[in-house]
Formats: sequence, C-alpha cells, structure tokens
Amino acid sequence: MSYPIEVALRYLGSKKRAFISVGTTFAILGVALGVAALATVMSVTGGFQAEFRDKVLGVNAHVLVIKYSTDFREYRSVMDQVAQVPGVIGVAPFSINPMMLTHGDATATGVLVKGVDPARSLGVGTDGGVPVLDLPRHILPGGDLTGLRRPGAKPPERAAPPSLPDVPSIETDAGARGALEPPDAGAELDLLKAYEARIQEDERAAAARGARNADAEPEPSAVDLEGAADAGADEGEEAEVAVAEGAPRGAIEPEGGYGSVLPEDDELPAEVDPDPCADKEQIAKMPGIVIGAALAKNLSLDLGQCVTVTSPTIGFSFSNGAIKPPVAKRFRVIAIFEAGFEQYDTKLAYADLYETQAFYDHGDTVTGVEMKVDDIDNASAIAREISKLLSNGLYYTMDWEELNHGLFTALRIQQIGMSAVLALIIVVAAFTVIATLIMVVLDKKKEIAVLKAMGATDAAILRIFLYQGGIIGVAGTTLGLLLGVAVCKGLLVYGFPLDPKVYFISRLPVQARPQEFLITGGIAILICLAATIVPSLYAARLRPAEGFRAQ
Repeated sequence: MSYPIEVALRYLGSKKRAFISVGTTFAILGVALGVAALATVMSVTGGFQAEFRDKVLGVNAHVLVIKYSTDFREYRSVMDQVAQVPGVIGVAPFSINPMMLTHGDATATGVLVKGVDPARSLGVGTDGGVPVLDLPRHILPGGDLTGLRRPGAKPPERAAPPSLPDVPSIETDAGARGALEPPDAGAELDLLKAYEARIQEDERAAAARGARNADAEPEPSAVDLEGAADAGADEGEEAEVAVAEGAPRGAIEPEGGYGSVLPEDDELPAEVDPDPCADKEQIAKMPGIVIGAALAKNLSLDLGQCVTVTSPTIGFSFSNGAIKPPVAKRFRVIAIFEAGFEQYDTKLAYADLYETQAFYDHGDTVTGVEMKVDDIDNASAIAREISKLLSNGLYYTMDWEELNHGLFTALRIQQIGMSAVLALIIVVAAFTVIATLIMVVLDKKKEIAVLKAMGATDAAILRIFLYQGGIIGVAGTTLGLLLGVAVCKGLLVYGFPLDPKVYFISRLPVQARPQEFLITGGIAILICLAATIVPSLYAARLRPAEGFRAQ
C-alpha cells in the first residue's frame, strides 16, 4: 500500500484516535441518504412504468394494423402478409365498438366490447400456439374461455342493399324533355303533356259526375240534410256493430269498480313475455362474454349469469339503405378478468368476433389486425417494417407504446424530473465532502509541509485528498445502495396501498433493477470525486514555508 492511501485513511480518523471523525461521518451519511433516496425513487418510477406496461400488454397486443376505412374485409390476406415479418409470433383479427351492458336494473355505458378470435387471440383449443393476448393469465379462478365461441358459429353475411324500382325508359333523342313510354298505349308523349292531359281528363270526369247528380236528384233542403246526417250516423253505428259482432253491449264496469288501483309495475306475465335470462337452459345456449372484475361488481354479475349487450344508438339508425332499431343480444358470463388497471376492469369486455360482427350489417369485416412479437422492446422497429410492407395508404400501423403514447411519455418525464431533483441531494452531500476536506487541509498544514520537506511531490499530496474524497464517496454510496435495497424490499413486503381510481393500480409498484442502482452509485462516486478537486489542489500547491510559518 502506497503512503498516500495510508495518509488518507489516517486523516479520516479523529485526533482522539477514533475510528472515524465526526465530519467524515456526516459526509458519508449525507451521500448515503442522497443515494438511497435517488435509488428508491428510480425503482418506484420504474415500477410504475413496468406495471402500466404489463397492464397495457395484458389486454392489448404489441403491434396493430388498422384500416382507415370501416370496411376491412381483406384482413385475412393482411394477416398472411404480416405473419411473414421476422419477429412476429402471433397474428389475430379483432373488432372493438362501444356498447351498453345491462343486468337487472344496473346499466354500464361506454363499455368497449372487443371481438376476438378465441383460438388466435386467447389460445383456446390450440396446442402449442402462441396467443396474441395475455388475457388468460388475468382470468380469475372459476373462469373458462372454452365457451367463448358457440359450436358451428360462422361469420355473419353481409346485408344486401335494398332493391330499387326499375328506371323508366327514356327516348334517346328526347334530350332534356325526358319523354316516357306509357305502358298501355305505347305512344311516345312528352312528360309534361302527359301530366296536363291527365289533369284535364280528371276535371272532365268530375264535371260529368256533377251534372248527372244534378239531373237525378232535386236540391235537398236543410231539414233533409239534417235528417240524412242522422240517418247516416245510425247506419254507421250499425255498420260498426256489424263489424264488431259479438262485442259487449251496454255499460261495462271493471271488476272492483272504478275505484280499483292499477299495479305500479307494469310487468307482463312470464307466459306473455318470457325472460330468456331466467331460463338456465337458454342461458347455457347463449354465446360467452368475458368482463372485468370492477364491471362485474358494478352490474352485480357472476359467472354463468346473463347480460344484455345493446348497441348504443339513440332511436333508429340508417344503415345500408335501411332504417334499423338498436341491436340487443344476450350473452353468458363465462369468465371474469382482473388486469389491475381500473380503466380496463370497468370499461372492457371480450366476446367472440362473429358475435360482435352481427351488431352491424357489414358482414365479415373487422376493425384491425393485432400482432404479438418476440421482443416488446423491438415492437417499434417491427411496426415500421410492417408499415413499409403495407405502404399503400390504406392502413395505419402502431405499436403498443404509440397506442398509449400519453401515458408512457408522462411516466418517462416524471422519472427523469424526479431523478434530477433528487440528484441534488447528492450534490448537497458533495458540498459536505468539500467542507470536510477543506477543514482537514487547514488542520493538517504542518503535516503537509513536513511531507513536502521530506520530498513528497504535489501529485502525491493531491492523491492523498483525492483518495480521502473517493473513500467517503464509496462508503456513502455503498451504505446508500444497501439502504435503498432495504427500503424497496420493505415497500414490496408491506404493499403500500393506492387509490385505484386515481392511480389506476391498487398498490405502490417497485422494481429494483441492478443497472439503475449501478448508475446511481457511479454518479454519486463521480460527484464526490469532483468535490475533492478544489481542496486537493489547494493542499498540493501549499508551500512548506507556509505550513511552518504559523508555528
């Protein structure tokens, strides 16, 4: 061991031969607290990022291809193309639309019902296939995804457009007159002239009928007209009675008299309006649906119960040339998932793709195609490659981070900002190191002068105090990292609770990654070494005569 290190270790102690001086102790503790705070905050913010990423990827795919048009019927050919891209390990179609879910008197609006392929998206009924979604690992005990698609289900047929009446034939030389060919005569007449002739004919027929009536009957008097009106009314009543033969006659009084009270609930008997959700046999035949845990709690739903899904249209809608009412279908709850993300657990449900396509008249069309890649960190590059492959202006490709760009950008800015602020604690601790070294240099002027008089170089004196600052930095950093690990472990064991309505998760996430701890320790040691430069240069430039002058 060289003498600069021996001298540096001796200077760390006190005059009373204690193991370490008070100034050195406070310097080490300041560095340790700064490192522990920075390491803990980086672990917590990193935990938020990892938690949100797991929640997002648990119910979403890694890469999406969406068509700018709503008519995406060629999705199978697109799936075949993107499946050949290196890195893509799973491809599946999907459709997603806002719906309204009803169970009993409870209603949930704005629920996104996502139609998925049970085999491709969830791995139902496949051996060794890679499902695109990680939803099965979020299913609560008791759920079974095998009933999501009914046996023999097929994509719905596209509704044919309504037939239009035949277009009348028009003369080739009629020009703007638009002459029509009457079906009875076959003569070609101008359209306006035909209308005029028809009007004149109707007027002549009306005048002829009026003349015949005037010749046949004299003009009736007022008394005759009144009698005729009464007779006509009597004949009308007899006619009504004749039409409604067998109807009750005379005064009719309801049972209980006119003082009877009608029931408050206008409920029809079960034999008149049967409820399919009350029949277990009919519920067993319904298509399956998977809903979030919070949504099931809000609707008071449990496994095996019936829920009504209605398209959220107000009144009638016009689709494919026809006016249609809102479409309502009943589903059977086959599974409940808990992603741990309040936004997904309350506003997301999964159903068979064929069943969701039936809500609209577009036939076998989807919203887009989703993919799973082997490395989620490489999803952005794969998305760009797929975009080049489908570069025809009809499709838009995005990865999971772009799909949730606002969320992850905010988390990244938060991590950088909080880490920068807490790094100032280490900078403050570095000033403690500077103050400690300056006091040591001022206190050891005579010893420094003696060393220089004995032949010690300026570089050797410089190394003495650099080593001293480095030892303080290493000791404080080591203690701070150990303290940070202990705090992170305590947070993981305790599970600090959070309000899911505010933070979207139920407990404080912590992810202690070794690389972040190493980066934090390296930065702390560099700051401590930089803080020793000024005191070390002052000690190295000290002349022996200046050291002995005060003696």
